[in-house]
Amino acid sequence: MMKKAVSILSMVVIMVVSITSGFTFSLASAESAEMRNITTMELVRDMGIGINLGNTLEACGDWINGKTPSDYEKAWGSPIVTKEMIEGYKNAGFGVLRIPVAWSNMMENDGNYVINSDYMARVTQVVDWTLDAGLYAIINIHYDNGWVNKFPENENECMKRYEKMWTQICDNFKNYNDYLMFESQNEELGWETLWNKWAGTEGKDESYALVNKINQKFVDVVRNSGGNNDKRHLLISGYNTGIDVTCDSLFKMPEDPAKRCAISVHYYSPPTFAILTEDADWGKCQTTWGTAQEIADLNREMDMMKTTFVDNGIPVIIGEYGCPTEKEGKDLESTRLFLSSVCEAAYSRNMCPVLWDTPGGRYDRFDCKMTDTVLNKKLCEIAGTTIKEPEIDTTVSTVTYAIDELEKNAKGEYIVPLGDTKKLKKAVIDVEVTSSEKSGWYCGGGALTFDSVKPTDGSAAFWSNKSFNYDGGTKKIIITFDGQFPDEDDVMHDAEIACTQALLVDWWHSSEKYPEGGDDVAVEFKGITLYYENSIEITTSGTENKDYVAGDANCDISVDISDVVAVKCFIINSQKYSLSKQGILNADVEGGNNGINMQDVLAIQKYVLTIIKALPVNS
Repeated sequence: MMKKAVSILSMVVIMVVSITSGFTFSLASAESAEMRNITTMELVRDMGIGINLGNTLEACGDWINGKTPSDYEKAWGSPIVTKEMIEGYKNAGFGVLRIPVAWSNMMENDGNYVINSDYMARVTQVVDWTLDAGLYAIINIHYDNGWVNKFPENENECMKRYEKMWTQICDNFKNYNDYLMFESQNEELGWETLWNKWAGTEGKDESYALVNKINQKFVDVVRNSGGNNDKRHLLISGYNTGIDVTCDSLFKMPEDPAKRCAISVHYYSPPTFAILTEDADWGKCQTTWGTAQEIADLNREMDMMKTTFVDNGIPVIIGEYGCPTEKEGKDLESTRLFLSSVCEAAYSRNMCPVLWDTPGGRYDRFDCKMTDTVLNKKLCEIAGTTIKEPEIDTTVSTVTYAIDELEKNAKGEYIVPLGDTKKLKKAVIDVEVTSSEKSGWYCGGGALTFDSVKPTDGSAAFWSNKSFNYDGGTKKIIITFDGQFPDEDDVMHDAEIACTQALLVDWWHSSEKYPEGGDDVAVEFKGITLYYENSIEITTSGTENKDYVAGDANCDISVDISDVVAVKCFIINSQKYSLSKQGILNADVEGGNNGINMQDVLAIQKYVLTIIKALPVNS
């Protein structure tokens, strides 16, 4: 497929997952590792259940005109992928992450089809994080701006491009172990310009023959590319990844000397439920699912895959399955039933189901956990995974500003106090994006701007920004402070923020009905949360200061981030995280003599971050 938080101390959820499997394979390091002596059937079973990193590294389009991988990564609404985000998939009970990729992004238009080195490096980083998290990874060529659609009329040039791209991908990952799987394509193999299955059999043989030829080329390229690729487990894309057409006798699995190939199909049936969010000329959108006939249809198609492939020794991965969310008009219980039913139907037949997910969908890429805990538990029950209670990470603190707490400049732009910029790691902006005329698509972009950033090489300071994009599904925008800032020519520099505040600005809009200016598009900023990295411990013993020091909750004669953590933990669980009587007096800095509450935590934190100058607040 294509396409008021607690405002003081961030309690980062670390879900510890225990996975039970019929196999006991241990994860080795990604590179320079031997391939295990296991069959592809065993490997697919060991994957358990999976999820897609959709609408991210495969985001493409000439309109993006990106200069960096992040320009594409953010273009379809995703925040920049982080290691924590990837670890969250593992913590949610998934065993495999499918990573769709558009490798032509940033590629020179010279006919040589050389993958951009920065883009290759970014995909490699995400793959490394995936394997480090204990997940399997699947990478493919995914739509990629549609060049695969030109195979029927320009086979030689398209095959040249396909071979050159896979040769580069194989070379880059040739020493990776067998937790990395290559997938030949996405849904694009199969062309209505050759054969329309709704209009007879003319062109059918030719279309299937071309699909089979491309898949065979894929296997041949991988097997002859060196390193571990002669034994790498491969995923073969079915005919348009449709179940009925892939089970046709004209579809052939490629010849593979290693005998390590699985087949991939997708499940979006019935499309009136699994795809449509409004009526179309070919069908009426349905909001519910779960009739006896619909369940029977699901089992019939899964039986077809089992009989045709699994029973003949060919493993099956349902590379995508999914449906729109309740926010898009679907009945919540129906979506839970549909997704869990597809997952169970596939997994119970020894197939691996991989949930299709995009930004704002089933997995929250900001909080790094599933958005629907009921669905998460259902999926984990099917796969035999369990999710333990969260633990508290006290190394991150946050300050949240509701939008009405921020002042504006003369242009109406919001002024954001930055606090201690040396510890500032990221910002999360809450937004609501609407189209007054209900355009089919609508989007826009803006930035946090900085009057001064100072390059680390000592050169002159300059104005800079951290830009972002959003679309109709965007609820949160994440900005990462990585020490890189662009100058007015978009040249990146290693630099530090040299100002005390930023401006939150909205720059441009576009929509289906008003592509040039997006006249119907409006974005409402709801608030912004700033994240600061700290290295602290909670003081629970030692010499205690008996004198009053406003904000010194742990009575160590200083006020720092450890006091913020101590007060926050005391509020959450005073039995486990106790404070002395003097510590309680010191911590009551907001309002006075009314006990410790979250306002005290906020005040101490703002003092530590130099946002306010003195404690107590009314002093």
